[in-house]
Amino acid sequence: MSFEQAYLNYTLKENYEDIKNIRYVEAVCDDKRMENSVAELRLAIEKMSGTKPEYTADDCGGENAGPVIARICLKINSQMDPEAYHVYAEGDKIMIEASDSAGILYGSFELIRQMQMEKELKTLDIKKKPDMPLRMLNHWDNMDGSIERGYAGDSFFFVNNEMVVDERIHTYARLLAAVGINGTVINNVNVKECATYLITERYWDKVRELSEVLGGYGIKLFLSLNYAAPVEMGENTSADPLDESVIKWWKDRMKKVYAAVPKLGGFLIKADSEGRPGPFTYNRTHADGANMLAEAVEPYGGTIIWRCFVYNCQQDWRDKKTDRARSGYDNFMGLDGTFRDNVILQIKNGPMDFQVREPIHPLFGGLEKTNQMLEVQIAQEYTGQQRHICYLIPMFKEVLAFRTYVRDTYDTVRDIVSGKTFHQRNCGMAAVSNMGNDDNWTGHDLAMANLYGFGRLAFEPDLSAQEIAAEWITVSYGRDELVKETIEYMLMESWPAYEKYNAPLGIGWMVNPSFHYGPNVDGYEYDRWGTYHRADHLGIGVDRSDKGTGYALLYHEPHASVYNNVDTCPDELLLFFHHVPYTWKLKSGKTVIQHIYDTHFEGVETVDEMVARFAKLEGKLPELVFKRVADRLAHQKMHSREWRDQINTYFYRKSGIADEKGRTIY
Repeated sequence: MSFEQAYLNYTLKENYEDIKNIRYVEAVCDDKRMENSVAELRLAIEKMSGTKPEYTADDCGGENAGPVIARICLKINSQMDPEAYHVYAEGDKIMIEASDSAGILYGSFELIRQMQMEKELKTLDIKKKPDMPLRMLNHWDNMDGSIERGYAGDSFFFVNNEMVVDERIHTYARLLAAVGINGTVINNVNVKECATYLITERYWDKVRELSEVLGGYGIKLFLSLNYAAPVEMGENTSADPLDESVIKWWKDRMKKVYAAVPKLGGFLIKADSEGRPGPFTYNRTHADGANMLAEAVEPYGGTIIWRCFVYNCQQDWRDKKTDRARSGYDNFMGLDGTFRDNVILQIKNGPMDFQVREPIHPLFGGLEKTNQMLEVQIAQEYTGQQRHICYLIPMFKEVLAFRTYVRDTYDTVRDIVSGKTFHQRNCGMAAVSNMGNDDNWTGHDLAMANLYGFGRLAFEPDLSAQEIAAEWITVSYGRDELVKETIEYMLMESWPAYEKYNAPLGIGWMVNPSFHYGPNVDGYEYDRWGTYHRADHLGIGVDRSDKGTGYALLYHEPHASVYNNVDTCPDELLLFFHHVPYTWKLKSGKTVIQHIYDTHFEGVETVDEMVARFAKLEGKLPELVFKRVADRLAHQKMHSREWRDQINTYFYRKSGIADEKGRTIY
């Protein structure tokens, strides 16, 4: 099986003197995470220095003030915080201290990262602890091997309804651990019937084996769960969460599951949304459903993660008071404080569906008595599907920095999902995965920056998007200055460029239905009675003010007033919150229609600049990597023009207003 090691592809560093004298890795290996830490350090040093250090089983005793680093010592320090680490030079050794073996593992990857960047080891003194308690991937893999919204090949977890635990799974675990990810959900939230049987005996041996491999790298295994499993498995006629027979069924089932797979972290649930079954079927609440399952897994330390992506996709959009953006808030806000402590509500960064620009979800700052987890998507479903470059870490930074004003201090989304605001531990950040069985894991080589960046950001949100990009480029492709400068430019300009030639001013959705790829201005798949964006010959936008759906008022002040007023609403979200004429003047001084024309031309120009700059890297990157990226860039260049021309043409014909710069609009 062919696959690449991505940012763990350690390469020889002939001129890096700091690692050439490392001869020993010292540790007391009393669990698998410690063993894997030692193995990773020895592998990395061997690949980078040409000499594999020996392992010695001791407790890092002895002092030597020699002039060079000769050994690496791994030591448990029970006084430190969970998963935290301290990497520092002491005499002839590098110490990695942590309160537990998970911290040792993260400290080991930190040291390797420093070596990859050829840092001076004699001056190392790095103390870190993870900001988010849970840092998770959500895979949408189906057991037949397909992946819903997958853009990098088929599943590496499932082939023809069988689970796979092989060398690639071990490398997957290393890739996650290297950036601090400590949880993963391996199957689709839209649980197909066959996936229900992951909680049956047929798969327990493989699920247990996988949980042990992942656990050796500090990663908890979670499964997506079908809420209606008792019915679909033919073992009960109901899934009513208050029915005693259903409660007993789940308790009996979880007792068997955890006996077979004791390291299972818990379950992710999507219920009562887009046709998925849930407690609404029985006139029960989401709290009823989540708490019933949480009680069943609580004796085993299990967690229920309940998604807040709940809306009725068959609503009549002709009613101007109907607003999908309100659905998450309306469904969950009234339940605040009613969920058990081992339930986490997983909330998307925006109220819609991973659009290139959305406001922050108002449940952040709304809920005050409920565990919350931020859900983002690195799969690029609406941001180019890993055929376009779209580095999403700048977007995630904006989300995390958003002030909710639920408190005077510690009120950002980051504060909430890291547990600081409400003093919680069951919280964190999850990303819908962008990985598949393509050789390079993510289809587009540069899309790996989103996986790397998500893990680094969840662990250490103080890092800037640019710092993360520069770090990823260096550990992946070395220290060549032109390579770093070029790829960093491409990554940092990619989200702004995509937004410019995509949907303007926060309106979203202008993609082909079902596929969610390519321009289709009227393409919102559930809007069978008219355009989602409400464009006519006079104007465009959705009125979510107090005169419309009232969504703007769901935020704390000052956001509610700012969003509610068309004069103060930020330009980048104007059409999300207001319906305005094409001649409306933005704060930039441009009209809405001229902004649409200009940005769509500007986005294409940025892509052209990316293509020109990247061409100069031929011979500086591995030949196959260069070719793959160049091919994707050629597609992006063509496709960005298609976006520009279709969007601009649509609005020219709709508005009848010409481009004031006289450019050709077809």
